[in-house]
Amino acid sequence: MAEMRYWEAIRRAHDEELAHDPMVIVMGEDVGVAGGTYKATQGLYEKYGPERVIDTPISENSYTGVGIGASFLGVRPIIEIMSVNFAWLAMD
Repeated sequence: MAEMRYWEAIRRAHDEELAHDPMVIVMGEDVGVAGGTYKATQGLYEKYGPERVIDTPISENSYTGVGIGASFLGVRPIIEIMSVNFAWLAMD
């Protein structure tokens, strides 16, 4: 088994799911152009485009809600929250 960093495993999993299913999207702060705060989405914006790797404003509760709504329409969102500390905001 190859050794890799945690963020590399997350990035690989995102890439595999995006490649496998056109209904998968990634949403979160700085996940697009910047490649994610921890680089877990690096290169995915260039590979899949802004329609599937979506930068969001700083509002965890709103983009989590958008992801939940999108899932009702058959989209398979991956919601990336920068830090577990901010995940509590999405539960509001």
